[in-house]
Amino acid sequence: MSSVRPIVLLGDPRLRLKGETVDSFGKYLHELLDDLTATMRAAPGVGLAAPQLGEAMRCAVVEVEDHLYELVNPMIIRSDGTDRDLEGCLSIPGYFAYVTRKEKVWVVAQDRRGKKFKVQGSGLLGRALQHELDHLEGKLFIDYLASMDDLFVVGQGDEDDDEDDATPAAPRARSRKAAKALA
Repeated sequence: MSSVRPIVLLGDPRLRLKGETVDSFGKYLHELLDDLTATMRAAPGVGLAAPQLGEAMRCAVVEVEDHLYELVNPMIIRSDGTDRDLEGCLSIPGYFAYVTRKEKVWVVAQDRRGKKFKVQGSGLLGRALQHELDHLEGKLFIDYLASMDDLFVVGQGDEDDDEDDATPAAPRARSRKAAKALA
């Protein structure tokens, strides 16, 4: 049975640990993947990596368009283009920033039984795959920012702000729509 577990937050050193390669595909891994999925959905988020539950293991889950990807020992084998969009993280709740990532990525991973598979992602899926794989390296989306001044805080700014307004409140208002974007 899966459990919703507490998500490790920025400042906890476990968030910066690199995930260890998974070499056992038994009950412990299956329970961790189930807990990752339950916790991600409860948050709610689009992805969650084992280090975000305090587990230094190379596994993560991503769910986009009702398709759940369980990624064990994932690795980006190819990438193409660039894409800049809002990104947030369940370990840094309430904050978002524009982050430039690859537009499309190809990932090879193993499933919960150890069988290898490939997934190609662009758009939200591509961004989520890159975001979660960064977690497995101890890297966070804020590491891509030139300054912490580039962060937007969810909930600041007027709800009535015009989306076309060039004031800083307009991106913050749009960032609420991305609140589920990533973990």
